[in-house]
Amino acid sequence: MPAGPGSPNSALAGLRVIDITQVMAGPFCTTMLADLGADVIKIEAPRGDSTRQMSRPVGTDSPAFNAVNRGKRSLVVDLKVAAGRDVITRLAGTADILVENYRPGVMAGFGLDYPALAVLNPRLIYASISGYGQTGPDRLKGGLDLIAQGVSGLMSITGEPGGAPVKVGIPVTDLGAGLFTLVGILAALEARHRTGLGQHVDSSLVEAGVALSVWEATEYFTEGRTPEPTGSAHRLHAPYQAFRCADGYITIGAATDRLFPKLCAVLGHPEWTAIPEFADTLARVRNRTALADRINGVTVTRPRAHWLERLEAAGVPSGPLNDYAHVFADPQIVAREMVVDVDHPTLGRLRALGSPIKMSRTPPDARRRAPLLGEHTEAVLTEAGFSREEIAALRAAGAVG
Repeated sequence: MPAGPGSPNSALAGLRVIDITQVMAGPFCTTMLADLGADVIKIEAPRGDSTRQMSRPVGTDSPAFNAVNRGKRSLVVDLKVAAGRDVITRLAGTADILVENYRPGVMAGFGLDYPALAVLNPRLIYASISGYGQTGPDRLKGGLDLIAQGVSGLMSITGEPGGAPVKVGIPVTDLGAGLFTLVGILAALEARHRTGLGQHVDSSLVEAGVALSVWEATEYFTEGRTPEPTGSAHRLHAPYQAFRCADGYITIGAATDRLFPKLCAVLGHPEWTAIPEFADTLARVRNRTALADRINGVTVTRPRAHWLERLEAAGVPSGPLNDYAHVFADPQIVAREMVVDVDHPTLGRLRALGSPIKMSRTPPDARRRAPLLGEHTEAVLTEAGFSREEIAALRAAGAVG
């Protein structure tokens, strides 16, 4: 399907978004807006978002770019040129939402920060995503997911006890910041329905990492202990982790007093329920390692299918530990349309992620492709009221491409 706005019956149809973001956190946020039907205009520098060349030669598009920019329109604008900044000002005058992920102060230097644009368009919802946020002593520092995972404490509790620092396998603070910003934007839209006014939404990678540390923060606040890595185990429930089988790993969640006896019965050791160290949830958490050793000693003797069949029959939550080859072949994942086909003019037929949001009346659409660099420059400027002569002058000045 072509790049650009979705169905007029989409949830966010009619909303226009100016997307001045690059790489991951910002594009992920605006991609979800595009999936939900907003007209997202991606503003790119003459060389384009750096993600276009991720693992690809310069001048070609990458599947990685398509993954976080689907359904958008591309407008090339050079913000270093005064006439280019004027283009953004003019577009923002009638836009509903603007999302940017530059370091704090950069947009103000361009004269494109929230105070400047809100004067022209009081209804504008202006969202900023940065490494550390728009305020505070570290606000001017650059932010990357790896750095944010370290600063936010996530790497201190990830991995096996006593092991080297390990980051979460996905860019969780990038994605988390994008999600939190999306929530802020949607809340600001609802507030605008009541007040008629937009506002500034401010989120950061570091805060996303901290905000996701729900159990760890609770442990520290209530117990005064600094949380440490627990591997695949849960810090407040046991048994609740991955266990080794003869041919790989499975996960088991049997932490409650109702489920634990069922697990013991499946494993052939009902007597474990009478051991004081495993008598209740608190005792099992305190003796989590000893309990896991006992369970592993049994599960390792049979293949995964053996245990999964019996655990399922007993009503004990469990599942295979899949790699991505198994994930995207899983009938449940396929049935939920989490794998979609996208036709791209230079990359051909792509397999891509679907949307995890299911809506009965206005479902999101993840099947539209990402735009080519500058593909919609002429169309977007014309829609915004620029004449042919003005567009030609902007091109001659190097303001648009």
